[in-house]
This record gives sequence, C-alpha cells and structure tokens, in this order.
Amino acid sequence: MMKFSVFNILLSLLFSINALAQYQLTGRVVTRQDSAGVAGCTIYLGNGNRSVATDSLGQFRFDNLSSGRYDLNTAHPDFKASKQTAIINGQDTQVTITLVSRTETLSEVIIKDQQSDFGFTRMRGVEGLGIYEGKKSEVIIPDQLVANLSTNNARQIYSRVAGLNIWENEGAGLQLSIGGRGLDPNRTSNFNVRQNGYDISADALGYPESYYTPPIEAVGRIQVVRGAASLQYGTQFGGLLNFVMRKPVTDRKLQIVARQTVGSFGFYNGFTSASGTVGKVSYYSFFQYKQGNGWRPNSHFTNYTAYADVDYHPTEKTTLGVDLTQMSYLAQQPGGLSDAMFREDPRQSNRERNWFKVNWTMPALHFDHKFNTRNEVNVRLFGLMAYRYSIGFRPNRVASVDDNSERDLIKGDFTNWGAEARFLKRYEVSGRQSVLLVGSRYYHGYNHSVQGFGSTGKDANFSFIDSEQAITSDYRFPNRNVSLFAENILYIGDKLSITPGVRYEYIYTTATGFYGTLTRDLAGNVIASSFTDEQRTNGRMFVMGGLGLSYKPTATLDIYGNLSQNYRSITFSDMRIANPSSLIDPNLKDEKGYSLDLGVRSVQTTLYNFDVSAFLLNYNNRIGEVQFYDANDRVLRRRGNIGRAVIMGLESYAEGDLVRLLNPVSPISGVLFANIALIKSEYRASEIAGVVGKQVEFVPAVNLKSGVRVGYKNLKASFQYTYLSDQFSEATNARDGGVSAVIGLIPAYAIMDASVSYELKRFRVESSLNNLANRAYYTRRATGYPGPGILPSDGRSVYLTMQVKF
Repeated sequence: MMKFSVFNILLSLLFSINALAQYQLTGRVVTRQDSAGVAGCTIYLGNGNRSVATDSLGQFRFDNLSSGRYDLNTAHPDFKASKQTAIINGQDTQVTITLVSRTETLSEVIIKDQQSDFGFTRMRGVEGLGIYEGKKSEVIIPDQLVANLSTNNARQIYSRVAGLNIWENEGAGLQLSIGGRGLDPNRTSNFNVRQNGYDISADALGYPESYYTPPIEAVGRIQVVRGAASLQYGTQFGGLLNFVMRKPVTDRKLQIVARQTVGSFGFYNGFTSASGTVGKVSYYSFFQYKQGNGWRPNSHFTNYTAYADVDYHPTEKTTLGVDLTQMSYLAQQPGGLSDAMFREDPRQSNRERNWFKVNWTMPALHFDHKFNTRNEVNVRLFGLMAYRYSIGFRPNRVASVDDNSERDLIKGDFTNWGAEARFLKRYEVSGRQSVLLVGSRYYHGYNHSVQGFGSTGKDANFSFIDSEQAITSDYRFPNRNVSLFAENILYIGDKLSITPGVRYEYIYTTATGFYGTLTRDLAGNVIASSFTDEQRTNGRMFVMGGLGLSYKPTATLDIYGNLSQNYRSITFSDMRIANPSSLIDPNLKDEKGYSLDLGVRSVQTTLYNFDVSAFLLNYNNRIGEVQFYDANDRVLRRRGNIGRAVIMGLESYAEGDLVRLLNPVSPISGVLFANIALIKSEYRASEIAGVVGKQVEFVPAVNLKSGVRVGYKNLKASFQYTYLSDQFSEATNARDGGVSAVIGLIPAYAIMDASVSYELKRFRVESSLNNLANRAYYTRRATGYPGPGILPSDGRSVYLTMQVKF
C-alpha cells in the first residue's frame, strides 16, 4: 500500500514538473507575394494580453510558455489580419505566418478591421523591386482617408506628409503642384512623378512638369520617398512621387464601383470602375468625367480620364501586363490679379480669352518574374504622346484692360519612350540576409515647342494667325538618358543595417530652332522683325552616391539616416520661352547638391504612429528669379542660377488613436494627428547683389497641418487645420508685387476643412466642406500661365458623393 502511494506521489510530481516547464515559441512573418520578412507586424498571443512586434527580418519570439494551444493574431497596416494556431507539446516550437497584402480584394470583415488604420504608413525596407531601408518615406492609402477625393484635394490628401508646400489655384484637381524643403511646387516639377513605376511628366529630364494627375478615386497607394530616391529613380531633389493604381479584384469576374459627386460652383464628377479576374487574366479600368465653372468667373473646365490595366498570369511566378491611360481637359483661365485687385475682390477676373488644353496618352508594358524566393526581375516599357496648348492675353501689367489684340499662343508636343529593368537578389553574408538591387534605364525624349500669335477671338482656338510674323520662336528639344544604379542592404546583427548605393548618369540634350525679335510702334503694331537661328547641345556624365543607415533598438522603433547626392538638369523652359515680364540667363548651369536626413520613427501599429526627423538640403547653382529694373525703369525678372542655398529644418508627424489606446476593443475611434515642419533657409553664396543672407523662396518657416478623426463602426468624420507662415516668391525677398504681381510676399494663411463618410453594405455617402471660414488667400504668384499675377485659392465649397459597389 505504501509502495502504491509513493508511486502516485512520484507520478504526480512528474506531471506537475512537466506542466510547469517553460518553452519558447518563435516564428517569422512573411509576405505571400515574395516570402520577404514583414517588419513591424504586431503578434497578439491568445486573448491579446501579450504581444510582440516582428524585427527587421520579420522574426518574433514569446518566452516562458507552457504546453498548450495558442492563437496568434496579426496586425499590420499594409497586410490583411491573420489568425494562426500554434501547439506547444513539451518542446520549443517554431511557426511561419504568411500575410496577404491589403491591396488585394478585401472582404467585409477585413474592411471593418481597417477602421483602426490611419490611411498613412511608410515603405518597408524592401518592397516590390525597390529598396527603402534607411530612407525617409511616406505612403498614403486614399481608401482609408476621410477627405474630398473627387476634387483630388491635395490639402487633405497629403496632410500627413511633413513639410509639403501646396499650390492651390484651381479647385478641380486637374493638376497637382506640390514641393517641399524650398523646392518650387509648380506642377510638382521637382519630384520624379510616376504612375505604377513609370514616368508621367511631359519630359522626365527636359520638361519635368506634370500636367496629368491620376484621379485619387482610382489610386490604391501614393508613395513618397524623399531626396534619397535620387539613386533609384533619377536626379530630382524632391525625390519620388509614385501613384500606384488600384489592383484588379481576384475573387470575382466583375466588380463595378460607381461614384457621383456634385458640389459648389457647378462641379460634377462621375467616376465608374470595372475590375475582375477571369482565369489567368485580371483587369482594372475606369472612366472619369468632371466639369465645373470654378470659384472665379472665366474658370469653366471639362475633363475626362480613362485607364485600363490588363494582366496575364501564365504561372504563379510570372505576370505580363499592359496599361493604357488617356486624359484630356480644356480649361478657361481667369488670369492673375495684382495685390490691389486681390484686396478689392479676390473673385474678380479681367481675362475671358485665356484657355488651356491638355491631352495625355500613356501606354506601358510590364513584365514581372520571380525565379524563386531569392531572385526576381521586373522590366517596364513606357511611352507618352501628349500636348499642352495655351492661348491668352497676358501683358506684364495684369490690371491692363484686354485690348482684343492677337493672343499669345504656345504649343508644346511631347513624344517620349523609355525602358527600365530591375533585378533584386537576396543572399546571405555570414548567416545574415542581404539584399542587392541593380537596374538600368534608357530614356528618349522629344519636345517640339512653338510660340507666336494666336487669334483675336474669345474662343479656344489654338491656331496661329496666317502671317509671316506669326511664329516668334520654334524649337525642337530631343534628349537621351542612360543610367545604371545599384543599392545593397547589409544587415549587421539583428538591429543595424547599412545601405550603400550608386548611380551613373549620361544625359545628352539638344535645342535646335529660332527665336524672333519684334519692334513695335507706340500703337503696338509690329513695324520690324528679325529671326535668329540657334543650336545648343549639352552632353554630360556623372556618378552619384549615397549611404543609408537604419538602427532598430526595439521591434517598434527605427532610427534612420541617409545622405545622398542630387542633381537636376536645366529644363527646356529655362532655355527659351518668351515672357513679357521675364528674361532668361543664356549661361544657365545644372543644379547640384546633396540631401541629409536623420530621424526616428515608429514601426507603425494600428494605435499610434510617428516620424520625427531633421534634414539638411545643400543646393548649388539653384535656379530661381530675381527682380531688376531695365533701361526704361520697368520691373522685370531674370531667371538664372541664383547661388548656393542651404535649407535645414525639423519635420515631425505624430498620430494616435487616443480612444483605442485606452480601450483596444472600443467600437469608437478617436484619432488625433499633428504634422509640423520648422524650416530655416538662407542663400549662403551668390554673385547677385542683395541675395546673400536672404530667405529661400517657397519656404515658409512654419508649416502646420493638424486634425482629428472620429469613427463609430462605418461612420467617420474628420476635421483639419492648415497653417503656413509668410513665404517669398523670389530670391531678393521683394515684398511688393508691383504692376505684374509675379513677385512679392505670399502672406501667411490658415484654412479649415471637414469631411464625413458613412458606409452601409454596398453603399457609401461622403461629404466635404472645404475652407470652412471662407478665407480669402493665395498660395501662388504665377510668372506665366495661368497668370501672370496672384492666383487666388477657392473660397468655401461643399461637395456630396454617392457611391455604390456591385
């Protein structure tokens, strides 16, 4: 009997010891697309009392676990939520969790999970065939925003991107004009602007202005990578701005989304998309039509945009695709105002014969192949057939009454094509994974620009008059570009990575044509003319380098830094465009410099997100404008190399769901965000008198955007406050605009916006009230079209959108 009791006691002790034994549960979170590790993914254990975040390689670990069954739930802003069960049975256990990107079709359950996201994240260290480790980057997810998408309202859409200066002179969103860190916002010309990874500007090198902006309703993600993007994407100081269009749905043959918007000033927007997958073929397409009368008189516009993306998947590892984009719009332009005219009535217009017409056609082919989990390649072929025509009466004195004379007509035609190939390889060094990216690019651009006299009528007639003196300049600008680039992530331990990069560029530009000189009598009649032939060529080659660092002391924190060289070639408009209030220095030189970023950011969770960074931009041979007086005491502007500019500052962004930080299971969300940039800019060297020590143009010292978003289930509402301090429009910091109003102070302004949305099954209702206080303000003094002069921004406006999904 005693022996049996002892046996029972020993057996009980054995089971107790086994039950008290502690084990380790480790794992790795990877993407389904390419099996790459997912950093910053939060893993919740069981009921959520314990959680960890994955490191830079996607790895995680739970210690001190007993034997048993454990549910693992994942949360990441870029991937669908996932649940997986792990069983510990008397030994350490390892699991692999595979995540699916949110850009694929989302079920109703997943859409509810999205409500805790902010609509703003950043690029992963390796994403697609790109390397972004150690770089300052931002990603906007329009679907998660509570904003006015129908008008591409940039003030709301880009509100979380620190330090952006946005020009707002038309409320329809036909063109996007953003800049940052002292870079000219004009048609986003200081960013390398792309759609699905290929160029969409008029000419990526010679005329990098973007007359086409994708409808945000059709965009899945907007990727912004700052100056360090120059090594992978080209030689712009601003970096990369890439519009990633929506992807085809994969779980049905046909899905239709229809959106109808009406708003102030006769605004109407109709947007319809169709998407689906049939066998190995998937597609996404849309058609958009919008029209309106504008806030000011003489501001009517019509616009249509069509897009189709068809992808063929012969195997799981290979995709062949074709994109086609067609956009056209015609806009009447009310002209600019003088300072006195703006103070008198910012809505007035004294120009009814000014018109602007744009037509953009962009075909693109892409080939993606994944050899295995370590090696993949991408090839893109793209082209552009486009034109931009402008006609109008635009004297130097903007208050002048239109005398109904011949209008100034400028016609630009663009025919470009290019090819870009990338190869990404994952390999190991001393047991640590490294990532190598190499690529090449060829670009062929051709621009034909003609300027002269148009008709005396009021209509949108873009034909030159029948006269020997009708053409005042005629130039052809062919250019070639060949580039090679490479970047490599080297992981040193679990927390530190170094990313060196290099880029080789060969650029060859040509300008061939003639320009005319006209002599007029006191009545304005042409009494003599002469024409001068001109041919200019410029070939150059150079190498740029950069280095990125990333240190992750914890799984939720990233300390990053990057130093990269930048370069920007002179544009065609810098070479030869006749403007009654401007002269161009014939000895213009390319711009050179470097950008430095150093910051700390969170690896985003669904509850909070922040990025605080300091930057320095050293800008040599900066091209800009200065005011001077000619022999007749007329105030004119000279465009040329101003000198060396240094721009430095602090860019900070923070956002948090204050309600769910206190109660993670609350059905209510209360998100507060703040985005502030404090910038100091100065010209350090210049050969032009009165420039050294002056503030760099387009740099407000304070740039603040802040707001709140509340939500309950499918009801969301947002409020936003925007403030920018004073800024100047030219290098001598002239404050008085004079008769032309193209230079002078841009006064500080503060704007408020509010939006609301509600979703019920297949229906959604959205509404926005922009410029709540009906402030009269302006963000731009135009030097040419659509001015010249002050271009007032829109007053208070309201919009209502109805959406249905079939």
